[in-house]
Amino acid sequence: MWTRPALAEHVQALGLGRGDSVLVHAGLRSVGPILGGPDVLIAAIGDVIGPTGTILGYCDWNYDDRDLPDPSLRPHVPPFDPERSRATRDNGAFPELLRTTPGACRSGNPGASCAALGGRAQWFTADHALDYGYGPHSPLGKLVEARGKTMLIGAPLDTMTLLHHAEHLADIPGKRVRRYEAPILVDGKAVWRPFEEFDTSDPVVAGLEADYFADIVEGFLASGRGKRGLVGYAPSVLVEAEPIVRFAVDWLERRFAAPNHQPRE
Repeated sequence: MWTRPALAEHVQALGLGRGDSVLVHAGLRSVGPILGGPDVLIAAIGDVIGPTGTILGYCDWNYDDRDLPDPSLRPHVPPFDPERSRATRDNGAFPELLRTTPGACRSGNPGASCAALGGRAQWFTADHALDYGYGPHSPLGKLVEARGKTMLIGAPLDTMTLLHHAEHLADIPGKRVRRYEAPILVDGKAVWRPFEEFDTSDPVVAGLEADYFADIVEGFLASGRGKRGLVGYAPSVLVEAEPIVRFAVDWLERRFAAPNHQPRE
């Protein structure tokens, strides 16, 4: 069984260090048996990054008006509450595990919500834009600003949520826009609010494979940046946030930018 010191040694060998902020995606089963359960993985990461570091997880949320077979059900949908609403299980158990760890905070955009634990948790989760919640005014944008990292522990390469930030930033035509309504708490009452967002349920423009994030991550790793390794038994990847977002923006713009577009430096 994997112990807390062993897992800490693994994530440190992958490149995580003191004071780092890191967005984590984890396939917990692939890590293997952990002495003390999966909370120990969070504790091990915390041991490496220390009290000034921050662990983030992508929570998302399940309910909007497109999920309702009958509009008359709207009054019965519980509103999004950052303190109580469960993270969607589509992203595995890790985000909800992190969200419910004592001391964790969660951002206020329902569909793009992130949990954070550690020294800068409040900063990462504060003032999350309600529209275009994967842009600069989001935990993802702040992760780039903070020169943070993202780590996939036994998670497929195409699950790197940070690349939705690159989709937001890329100057390309024809981006899919998603408009919907969802209930949120306003002064303690449920209010159905309209939201607008670049569509993260499908590639942001036509002509991309559903799992194209994996191609971007593979290309980035092939360029000599980032690192692969094992955390427990789980094949894992650690990359720096700002360089991979810049790489992904360039990747998208070279394929889809308008003819008069000037490549970024």
